[in-house]
Amino acid sequence: MDEATEATEATEAAEAAEATRPPVVLAGYGPVGQAFVDRLGRDGAALARRHGVRPRVAAVRASAAQCRPGADGSVPPRSEWGPAEPLDETFDRTGARVFVQAVPSSPGLRQRAAEEAVTALRRGIHVVTATKSHLLTHWRALDEAAGAGGGMIRISGATGAALPAGDLARASLRGLDCRTIRACPNGTATFVLDRLADGGTLDEAIRAARLRGIAEADPSADLSGEDAATKVRLLAALAWGWDPSEVCVRAEPVDGATAVRARDAASRSRRLRAVAGASVDEPGIVSVRLEETEPGDPLHALTGPEKAVVYGCPDAGDVTVSGGRSSPVGAALALVKDTVEVTAPRTGFR
Repeated sequence: MDEATEATEATEAAEAAEATRPPVVLAGYGPVGQAFVDRLGRDGAALARRHGVRPRVAAVRASAAQCRPGADGSVPPRSEWGPAEPLDETFDRTGARVFVQAVPSSPGLRQRAAEEAVTALRRGIHVVTATKSHLLTHWRALDEAAGAGGGMIRISGATGAALPAGDLARASLRGLDCRTIRACPNGTATFVLDRLADGGTLDEAIRAARLRGIAEADPSADLSGEDAATKVRLLAALAWGWDPSEVCVRAEPVDGATAVRARDAASRSRRLRAVAGASVDEPGIVSVRLEETEPGDPLHALTGPEKAVVYGCPDAGDVTVSGGRSSPVGAALALVKDTVEVTAPRTGFR
């Protein structure tokens, strides 16, 4: 190793050592939570060098148990976890600066997720969440708690996993007069529709999506349009200040009868897509409909489980974001990104 290389590595090591290490409390240790812990451990040094911050998981909580990771960030086996203590005590003990939620978006966990997020925010602790359920029902309460405590809420993991659609809606469209949102934010629906267009049956398409890890065991939320509508409700809330709980949803499902339409569209070089949309001219309404898309349309270009959101800005032109992996790793990376954003020092171009 030459002297220049040694000097570079020494500098990087010094920068990593000087990086702040904000404590994080993680709620939920399923596939997304596990991937989040893994990525922070794997990428910690790189985050420190690039962003001046190296978040560390100080506690992991499940429904009735919790643990404290080791000095190296490793999480002990579940058999070694202790009983869950009151959340306020966990925050006090860890000095938490960020509360990360990776619990399932189920109705049964909605109230607890909301209450825990409000508790964190009123204490000035930032909330980063991939959980959708409480965002749909407690948006105003969460916003008020954040205002009272001075904390921030980031929801990238709930609006498209690794697809940074939420960042655009929240901040990057300011001043561009965005008027419409048109999106295919559900990779399962897009994958299934393309399989139907190729001549497969609905059951065959769902089975193929499951084998590839694209579809959940129960894909009903994906194929009914519910998941796509949820994401656009949240994007509209970020872009226009809508309250998601007051939004009316009109959804057209992908079902057994859809195969004929998908094949017919394909015969004319078009692709059937489950398009979720919202417009400032129709406040409080999100629709999901099966739409034939033509070549040149960003939604037509999607393949497999890809996702895309098109923000219609009349004077600035359409702003499109596409890609972003739909997987536990993709959602975990969104949590990492948001955690870095709310903790990293900001100066100059940062």
